[in-house]
Amino acid sequence: MLCIACQAMDETAILNFRHLLERQGLTEAIFADVNAHLAEKGICLRSGTLVDATIIDAPSSTKNKSGARDPEMSSTKKGNDWYFGPPLVVCEQTTAGQRKAHIGVDANTGVTHSLETSTAKLHDSQVWDELLHGDETSVWADKGYVSSEREAAFKGPGKFWGVMRKAPKGGKLHPLDARINRVIAMVRAKVEHPFRVIKRQFGHVKTRYRGLAKNRAQLFTLFALGNLFLVRKKLMA
Repeated sequence: MLCIACQAMDETAILNFRHLLERQGLTEAIFADVNAHLAEKGICLRSGTLVDATIIDAPSSTKNKSGARDPEMSSTKKGNDWYFGPPLVVCEQTTAGQRKAHIGVDANTGVTHSLETSTAKLHDSQVWDELLHGDETSVWADKGYVSSEREAAFKGPGKFWGVMRKAPKGGKLHPLDARINRVIAMVRAKVEHPFRVIKRQFGHVKTRYRGLAKNRAQLFTLFALGNLFLVRKKLMA
């Protein structure tokens, strides 16, 4: 009986601590502090930024007090599949629900320096400025982020707009643009590394909590730990 009581107390303490982190926005502070530490170590160079988003599925279960799915989650379609959940901005599915994680990643190290979250319905391109640190010499993203206005605003001496080229409506992609896209794709591959760590190493393939705020707090913790995992060998050298 004593062991059961101690276990209950421990679980309550952990729950209260998690709620404290959520209320005070401390997981975002942890994420910022980890990145500040990496910058001090010269690991995050902050030159180019890779932008992307991933979808994290939310459980479709209605086995709760309200007997309904999480009202703060939404569904979206990717390819031929539907997903339910909150979107992570990052950038980031079933008919149950989902969220998105949108991330800005250092092009040299693969460290996530910016993170935003949203519902799955929000298009990736609507989260852009939040993912840039402002000192980029290059930005890299897929076709979902194409914008002539952003391209014109970013261009300048020593800068490269690495957003994948799109074919004109009803036309074909120019062979030169196709070659450029292949180069961009090779550079952009590094943006998948943080998502792989979160989903494969940490097993975060579904949201754990109801509501965007709780899941957002958890994501900042996961990406902070993910950054440490990605550069662990450099830190130990």
